Amino acid sequence: MKKQAIEEEVSENKLQYFPVSFFASVMGISGLAIAVERYEQVFKLNSRIGMILLIAAYLVFVAVTITYSLKIGKHFSAVKSEFKHPVKANFFPAFSISLLLLSVGTAGYQEKLAYYLFLIGAAVHFIFTIIMISRWLTQKYQILQLNPAWFIPVVGNLIIPIAGIKFVNIEICWFFFSLGFFFWVILFALIFYRIVFHDPIPKQLFPTLFIFIAPPSVAFIAYTKIVGHMDSFSRILLYIAWFFVILLLSMAGYFVKLDFAVTWWAYTFPLSAVTIASIMAFEQLKYPLFGWIATGLLILTSLVIVVVILKTIRAILHNKVFVPE
Repeated sequence: MKKQAIEEEVSENKLQYFPVSFFASVMGISGLAIAVERYEQVFKLNSRIGMILLIAAYLVFVAVTITYSLKIGKHFSAVKSEFKHPVKANFFPAFSISLLLLSVGTAGYQEKLAYYLFLIGAAVHFIFTIIMISRWLTQKYQILQLNPAWFIPVVGNLIIPIAGIKFVNIEICWFFFSLGFFFWVILFALIFYRIVFHDPIPKQLFPTLFIFIAPPSVAFIAYTKIVGHMDSFSRILLYIAWFFVILLLSMAGYFVKLDFAVTWWAYTFPLSAVTIASIMAFEQLKYPLFGWIATGLLILTSLVIVVVILKTIRAILHNKVFVPE
C-alpha cells in the first residue's frame, strides 16, 4: 500500500509538469494527415493513410486534452503560472488550432462534426487572440522573451479561413485572414530583430525557428482558398515559405546537435503546412517541378514526425519530459 501511495504521488508530481506545448503534437500529426489526404486526392491514390493519420491525431488530441484537464483540476496554480509565462502562454492557442486542423481534416468525411469543431476552434482561438494582444499592450516584456512561438496566438487566425471557407460568409474569412496577416508582418520584424541583434535564443527554443515557415504557408493556403485561384500574391507567399525551408535546411547541422525537448514538435506543423501549400500549388498550376517539391516535402515531413514521435516516447520512458525546467 505504501509503495502504491508513493507511485501515485510521483505520478501526481509529474502531472503538474505536463506542458501545454504538447498540443503542438496534435498540430503536427493532424497537419500531416491533411497533407497526406490532399496528396492522395491530387495524385489519385487509393490509400487510406490520411484517414489513419487523422484518427491518430484525434487519439492524441483526446489524450493530451484529458491529461491537461487533469492538470487544470489538480494543479491549477501550475496552469496559472504557465498561462502567465511570457513564452509558455503562447502555446495555449495550440489547443484551438488543433480543433481547427481537425475540422479541416474531418470535412471530407463528416461535415457536421467538422462544422462544430470549426465553430469551437474559431471562437476559442479568437478569445486567446484578444487575451494575448491585450496582455502585450498592458504588460512589460523584455526583448529576449520574444521568439517565434509568439506567432501562434495571432497568426493562427490564418487557419480559420481554411477551416471556415465552406461554413461561414467569405467576409468573416477575410476578417481573420487580415488579422493573421497583419500580425505576422509585425511580429516577424520584431522577432527577426531580436534574433539578429540580441543574444541567441535558448537552445531548447531553437526548433521554434521552423515556425517561420508556417505563416507564409498557411497564408498561401487561406488566401488561395478565399480567392479561388493562384495569383501573384499567392506566389509571393509560397516562395517566401519555400525560402525559409531552404534556409532552415541549410542550417541542419545546428538542429541535429540539439538535445531533445518538447519544442521539437515545432518542426512538425510548419513542415506539414508548407507541404500542403506545395500540393495545392501543384494542383493549381500542374507544373511537374511543383509535384516533385510536394512529394519531397511530404517524405521529409513524414520522416521528421516519425523521428519526433520516437524521441518523445523515449524521453517519456526515461522520465525526461515531465520534470521541472
